[in-house]
Amino acid sequence: MIKVDVRRKAFGESEILHDIRFDVADGETVAILGPSGIGKSTLLRLIAGIDTVFEGQIVCPQRIAMVFQEPVLLPWRRVLENLTLVHPTLGDKAARAALERIGILDQAALFPGQLSLGQQRRLALARAFAGRPELLILDEPYVSLDPQTAEDMLELTERLIVETGPAVILVTHSEAEARRLARRSLRLAGRPATVVGDANVAQAEGVA
Repeated sequence: MIKVDVRRKAFGESEILHDIRFDVADGETVAILGPSGIGKSTLLRLIAGIDTVFEGQIVCPQRIAMVFQEPVLLPWRRVLENLTLVHPTLGDKAARAALERIGILDQAALFPGQLSLGQQRRLALARAFAGRPELLILDEPYVSLDPQTAEDMLELTERLIVETGPAVILVTHSEAEARRLARRSLRLAGRPATVVGDANVAQAEGVA
């Protein structure tokens, strides 16, 4: 179980987050919605442990993987090495199988800069899942993609979630993405931001 209790997060005198509390069960996917600049990415950095300066407490599992808006890859290493160097126990055979699963095995010897944005994001997603995380954090991984590439990425994400079963926290602007991947959605609003809605996605759509 992931427990988030952020009583206050500020940058200097500017309070960004206030009294944000929610849990995420094992294997559950929760979407966090809200307008740009509301503090969604700040909240994810707190949950991931990247930023530890806040008032409150967050309880998370040890194995956490995060996929950022922009693919954070090793540009001086080839595609295959972006898996094997980050996950030394993965092995060459398993890494190649992971690349084949996401459709970029033919690009294994290329460098990230030689890939399209969609391919880079596939690699970032594969690298996150390769560590079999207990918690996967997705920070708008489909933004700026054309509709077909975004659809392909959503299908890939769905498949990998089913295969590995992590708890997932997804930040998105898209209601459709939230409905597609998550069973619950949290909505942030206000200055400072707080949770103004916590709904079961199926119930919100009128599904029994």
